Amino acid sequence: MAIPVKLEVFEGPLDLLLHLIDKNKVDIYDIPIVEITEQYLDYIRQMESRDMNVMSEFLVMAATLIDIKCRMLLPKEVNEEGEEEDPRTELVQKLLEYKMYKYMSFELRDRQVDAARNMYREQKLPPEVASYRQPVNYEELVGDMNLYKLHEIFKFVIKKQEDKIDPIRSRYGNIEKEEIDMDVKLLYVEAYAREHKSFSFRKLLEKQSNKMEVIVTFLIILEMMKTGKIVISQESIFEDIMITSNVS
Repeated sequence: MAIPVKLEVFEGPLDLLLHLIDKNKVDIYDIPIVEITEQYLDYIRQMESRDMNVMSEFLVMAATLIDIKCRMLLPKEVNEEGEEEDPRTELVQKLLEYKMYKYMSFELRDRQVDAARNMYREQKLPPEVASYRQPVNYEELVGDMNLYKLHEIFKFVIKKQEDKIDPIRSRYGNIEKEEIDMDVKLLYVEAYAREHKSFSFRKLLEKQSNKMEVIVTFLIILEMMKTGKIVISQESIFEDIMITSNVS
């Protein structure tokens, strides 16, 4: 009764040769061709595959090994430079190239597997760092001015502009979009501040011809106050807000 033997599957004849070299722990640059050829032929005899495309590749390599084996028994050939040629040189070069490509395929496969992983690290901050909030002194930030005072003046001027509208005539005519050039209005306010140096916020808004100009002028005053071009002060509540210009 025959004992069943399970053979390893190799991707090709070069793969089988590398396996035999590693198994026998021999130097790839000094292959014992006789021993390796015998082991290779033993594997060929035990192959169960009947696919001629597969078998032909292994048989071609078997013929190559036998050819190398025969050439090594003959006197060594000398090349044009007077050096002896080793019949195994071409085979060794093919094995080295195949080994390099094989290792590269393993590396690419590992990178593909690693690329599919999602790795992250949870945020771990000390409690005193996570709970820290930068302190803000709103009184120092706002000073003696607040948005309520500015808003009251703004509502007063808007109401005054609305009172100028004729309730009868305003129902007639086309409604057109009021377009205000912010840059032009900014130059106007800066010129006004440069000329007057100290002036009433209320009177500046009253000089505007329509509601949109009042709004744009109001925004420009807020921006100039933020950038330090003007300083706003009020001696007491309900008093007029005075603007001092730093525009040169």
